[in-house]
Amino acid sequence: MLHGGPGSGCAPGLRRYCDPSAYRIVLLDQRGCGRSTPHASVYGTDMSVNTTAHLMADLELLRRHLGIERWLVWGGSWGSVLALRYAQTHPGVVSELVLTGIATGSNPEVDLLTHGLGRIFPEAFERFLAELLEADRTGNLAAACNRLIESPDPAVRERAARAWTDWETAIISAPPRSVERYEDPAFRMGFARTVTHYFGNDHFLGEGNDEGVVLGDARRLRGIPGTLVQGSLDFGNLLGTPWRLHRAWPDSELIVVAEAGHDSGAPGAVDALVAAADKYARSRY
Repeated sequence: MLHGGPGSGCAPGLRRYCDPSAYRIVLLDQRGCGRSTPHASVYGTDMSVNTTAHLMADLELLRRHLGIERWLVWGGSWGSVLALRYAQTHPGVVSELVLTGIATGSNPEVDLLTHGLGRIFPEAFERFLAELLEADRTGNLAAACNRLIESPDPAVRERAARAWTDWETAIISAPPRSVERYEDPAFRMGFARTVTHYFGNDHFLGEGNDEGVVLGDARRLRGIPGTLVQGSLDFGNLLGTPWRLHRAWPDSELIVVAEAGHDSGAPGAVDALVAAADKYARSRY
């Protein structure tokens, strides 16, 4: 089970999507978040060893440690990016993919989350921009925010982290439990630091075509069955991304949940995700 963010950490509720009588459910807190140490909220934690390549290496280390030959990989939001890239680079160990709140880590997706949605949420966007240096209010705003979060001044770091989480709260419809996490100073700092670290560095995926590396390499998913569950009103990751991915990945199915946003806990989304995991469990027998 690959959580989102990056930097959200695992929640116990992630287990509900898979039947424990059919699956050995493995949850891991990715580097710098949850119960993993060192935590990204701690100033001085080395973020240079927190990249997509490092996370994929961690997955392989964990898989081998647990003696798992092949596994279904479940990913939500950022977790879908990590799951897709892991499957593309390690196809022999991924049996199926179940993804929700789907993104591919492309630069246009990051730009949409800031400049693009700024046109829809102008008041919140103005407040966010006001916390950035004036010279940094164009271009990659996540990178600009991350530079402030890495400041030696704790007051600057805290204001920047709060600015980022306030912006995410404004643009992404999420359940109260997700929003409440931002009131925890350690979670807020660790999350904001990690997500801006990744968003500000092209998700550490390298250069691809205009669609990004993951979508450009969709052919490498051939032969891996996948289910894509997307809310029709997900502003965090618009429906166009999973639609293009589905068209480029013949072994996938796309399920659009009407009126749902960026919340895998929405009733229709839960039903679709559970049904997908159940379907793949039955295919093993």
